[in-house]
Order: sequence, then C-alpha cells, then structure tokens
Amino acid sequence: MATDMLVKLYELEPDASVAAKMAAENVTIRPALAPEMAAIAAWIEPRFGAGWVSEMQVSMARQPVSCLIAVREGELLGFACYDATARGFFGPTGVDETERGKGIGHALLIETLLAMRNVGYGYGVIGGAGPTGFYQKSVGAIPIADSDPGIYRGMLTAAHPSDISE
Repeated sequence: MATDMLVKLYELEPDASVAAKMAAENVTIRPALAPEMAAIAAWIEPRFGAGWVSEMQVSMARQPVSCLIAVREGELLGFACYDATARGFFGPTGVDETERGKGIGHALLIETLLAMRNVGYGYGVIGGAGPTGFYQKSVGAIPIADSDPGIYRGMLTAAHPSDISE
C-alpha cells in the first residue's frame, strides 16, 4: 500500500484548460450509469484487478452514483470513484495504458473531487495514493502521517480460482 493524502476540496475550482484538453481529445468525463456497471467491471478487472471492481460496484450502488468514467466514441478509457471503501475517500482510479499521458487521469481526478465537493465534503482523502507527486502537483494533496496501511490494514485478498485446490 501507500500513504493516504488529504485534499482541501473547498479550495478546488474547475479548470477550463482541463476541460478544453478533454474536448480536444474528444473525451467526455461523466457519471457512470447503472446499466454500465457490468461493462465497467469487465474493463477494470483485467487492467486493475478484482479489488477495484468491488470498489467500483459499491460506488455504483450509491445515489448519486460516485463513479465517473472517461469515454470517447463509446469506448471506456478510464474511471474514478469516491465513497467506495470509506466515505470521503477518492479512489480507485485508473486509465487504460494506451491512453495515459493525455491528461485523462488528471481530468478524472479534478471532476471526481469536484463531485465530492458538490455533495458536501470539505476535504477528500486519496486512499493509498500511489503517485503522490502527481496528487501534490495536481490538487495540492498532502500526505497523512502514519496512514500506511491505514484503513486497508488486515484487508483480505481474493485468491485466483487457479490457486484453489480441491
């Protein structure tokens, strides 16, 4: 795991340059729709694993849905969730390897944190933040001391079916 990070959502503002970049890439960031859950799960599992599928499914069960997706011409490019493992937590989030470096992850981060602010959070926690420098630069996130493994302490991991013998 990695350390958790804290973001001041009340200081976060929409970024017109991010929206313009996504428009230039023909990428739409929007909340996922309930009937898309199986397709999103099928996309996440081979790229990021079953654990992230579970978190996405929790975020899809919330009202309002707390999973945003990035799409281009009907193709899923990435996703970001909040309120999945814990209230006020951002994540998981991921972008297809072939689409990285185009600002999609940054756009998903901004839009998801704004959604959190819009439902009433003053602060957001980025749970188990991997690229801490990215989060510091993008949204001014700061590490939370002694937060590794934090909420994830003692978490069960699913065995792959081929690892189970009868």
